[in-house]
Amino acid sequence: MTRKKRSRTTGMSDQVVTVKTRTQHDLDGLQRKKDRKRKGLKSGSRHSVVTPEDARKAAQRKDPRHGSKKAIPLIVEPKKPMTKQQRRMSAEQELQMLENDAQLMILLDRLEAGEKLGAGLQKQVDQKLDRIEQLMNQLGLLDEDEPEMEEVATRGPRSDDDLLDQFENMDYDDFDKE
Repeated sequence: MTRKKRSRTTGMSDQVVTVKTRTQHDLDGLQRKKDRKRKGLKSGSRHSVVTPEDARKAAQRKDPRHGSKKAIPLIVEPKKPMTKQQRRMSAEQELQMLENDAQLMILLDRLEAGEKLGAGLQKQVDQKLDRIEQLMNQLGLLDEDEPEMEEVATRGPRSDDDLLDQFENMDYDDFDKE
């Protein structure tokens, strides 16, 4: 028996019915498959030629944190020792910095007011004052009278009677009148 292809037409003769053959169905399917494959980017788009406008836009979008252009030396050269004048200048700068230290000034004001500092703050103040003294000795700015004051301070506190005796026995003729 021969098979007869059925059509869905209702039999109206004025309509033209196009019946696709098997080859046309196959060609349509291939075209749809080809279109689905081409949904992504064009192949080889990374290696396309860059126009100057695109390069300018890419430079604006570039992340500045991405790498450094600074040359890295492959051979490390030894540092030259500082000259005497450079060491003196750096000591003067360090002394200036310590003398202008706001935190140290506040802590010294608190000490002069009779306030007790904690062990850590007291240690910090002592270290900074010792460093100031070292720098002043190094630069030749420290007077020779100060070591005598330290000796008096190391002998211990005097009693009121000792201070009164010293005051009463003081020779006022030693002082020059100005």
